Amino acid sequence: MTTAQAVGAVSREAAEWYALDWQAIHRNVRRLQVRIVQATKASRWGKVRALQRLLTHSYSGKVSAVRRVTENKGKKTPGVDQEIWDTPEKKIQAVHALKRRGYQSQPLRRVYIPKSDGKTMRPLGIPTMKDRAQQALHLLALDPVVETTADHNSYGFRQQRSCADAIEQCFKTLSKPNPQWILEGDIKSCFDRISHDWLLAHVPMDRAILQKWLKSGYMEKTRPSRNNGWDPTRRNYLTRAFQLRVGWTGAALEGKVPDKKASLLLRR
Repeated sequence: MTTAQAVGAVSREAAEWYALDWQAIHRNVRRLQVRIVQATKASRWGKVRALQRLLTHSYSGKVSAVRRVTENKGKKTPGVDQEIWDTPEKKIQAVHALKRRGYQSQPLRRVYIPKSDGKTMRPLGIPTMKDRAQQALHLLALDPVVETTADHNSYGFRQQRSCADAIEQCFKTLSKPNPQWILEGDIKSCFDRISHDWLLAHVPMDRAILQKWLKSGYMEKTRPSRNNGWDPTRRNYLTRAFQLRVGWTGAALEGKVPDKKASLLLRR
């Protein structure tokens, strides 16, 4: 004997989410990213900005951003508003609400997690889901520029690169005859001392949005602060500018540093 089980009707918003063609969405995003790379290589910065705006206002870009923040490890961790997007209805509502006009970032929720030594704690800033989605959306447009202009021996927080790649490059460099120098640098209080003015002037993205993130601050036990967290892409962009300013480029890892014949390992 068969039994019938009653199920509720799927809402219109849930049906829209389930009906998404992710392969087509991925193609649309990648097509625009490829055009951004081509414009960056040609130094057509006006074209780069126009394509970035097209990507950040596209339906495919918004859907991809919402999917990224709702399917990663932090999808169940809320920000200061205690909101998470855990249903198809909420995800589609977030896609349609992901707009530049009227957007205002909220403070990060600061928590403390143990460091690798297990004794000391380090602060961690948790944005709201809406801010995470905006950051993921603009990252889609910023990443092609950063990956095109970044140093070829930079490995931290880079797509399709890992610690093993850095180890391989170190091995190739140090296996050459008579290596004389290995320099290791660490940027002290990078997140706290990073120049907001420089970022606003040089990072190729929507400056109005970037400025809002810079001023959002964080909440610690309901007490606001003006400091802010940073995603690795913008930090990599600043590090690349530092390398160009002081003359340490990818040639450093190839033993071609002027005057010093050194190898520079810049830890970030």
